[in-house]
Amino acid sequence: MSPDYDVIVVGAGPAGSMTAKHAAKKGARVLMIEKRQEIGASLRCAEGVNRKGLEKAGVEVDRRWVAAEIAGAKLVSPGGKVFRIDESQAGNEVGMVLERHLFDKALAADAARAGAEIWLKTAAVGVLKEGDRVIGVKAMREGEPVKLTAGCVVGADGFESQVARWAGIDTSLKTGDITTCYQYRMANLRTEPDYCEFILGSAAPGGYIWIFPKGDDTANVGIGVLASKLKKAGEVKRYLDAWIKKDERLSCGQPLEAVAGGVSVSPPVERSVMSGLMLVGDAARIIDPITGGGIANGLLSGKYAGEVLGDCAQANDYSEQALMPYDKRWRDSMENRLWRNWMAKEKFLTLSDQTLDGVIETLSTANVDKMSVHNILRAIKDRHPDLVKEFEDLI
Repeated sequence: MSPDYDVIVVGAGPAGSMTAKHAAKKGARVLMIEKRQEIGASLRCAEGVNRKGLEKAGVEVDRRWVAAEIAGAKLVSPGGKVFRIDESQAGNEVGMVLERHLFDKALAADAARAGAEIWLKTAAVGVLKEGDRVIGVKAMREGEPVKLTAGCVVGADGFESQVARWAGIDTSLKTGDITTCYQYRMANLRTEPDYCEFILGSAAPGGYIWIFPKGDDTANVGIGVLASKLKKAGEVKRYLDAWIKKDERLSCGQPLEAVAGGVSVSPPVERSVMSGLMLVGDAARIIDPITGGGIANGLLSGKYAGEVLGDCAQANDYSEQALMPYDKRWRDSMENRLWRNWMAKEKFLTLSDQTLDGVIETLSTANVDKMSVHNILRAIKDRHPDLVKEFEDLI
């Protein structure tokens, strides 16, 4: 008996919608399920993305989901030293700041136009298996239990990915590979409206404070602190509130909303496919371990996944071997970079505020022409080779 769908995508974030769109474009029968009643709701994201990341994934910019165009980025050391660079040379999280609830809805609409079916208020609660093969999902749809079979189930359910665990893939994380985040959208600020700002050092242990403009005097003001550095409940909010209070540009502002949650800053998963199962986006741990940014990588992984799944649907073959081209494509595209950035993150955790002051001063005088992690590490290697000795072969 044929399955209910060729592909069931669990999670309607950017990676899930891109998977659904590209699989449907190739003729696959696709269902995408989302546990919430609204796509794009309750997001844990600073909302920054680079134009090149969108272009690489084939996503055309629509002004309706762009909150602000960004002129560039600033890295600020604990002592106030600044490294500034323009947008065209900045990293994957700089270029524009999105309205993510509109962006996510637009991607899901594209998936629908390609032929994908979408169910809201439908939460996966388990997977169906025959031996070692995943053959579908168990879900609750608006309070009613349903069982759905599929050629392939796609885990697009974030870094906590329950789909992966239910299928038997170990996705456990150390506290040193989780960043706990807290963010306000604030108004009446006196920050630069055209620059994304990253504030480093002990004000945000193991992470950074960010200011991402949202237009006029409004911005996302947030913090990420490594979970292993936290000792008490609510401590991450207290770190952010303390910084806001001491920064005159922020202390005059008022919060419009607040969100909190976790982000993985780990190496990518060892296994992203098995027979009848594929992991995309944050579920595959392809968030950048240095920045915590995952939109661009998620979009690209979804594109790769959907294209491979379209081929699998045409061949009616969802074996692990048939799904492996997806695993190879995303690893060829980003795995080395993710591992290098994870090792860099591990090293930077050991740096004092004084050393970070020196690093930022180095960058500001080193003629770094592009604020990619790679180029930053190359500049640091030239001036502070001891800081990158453990992973210099990846630079």
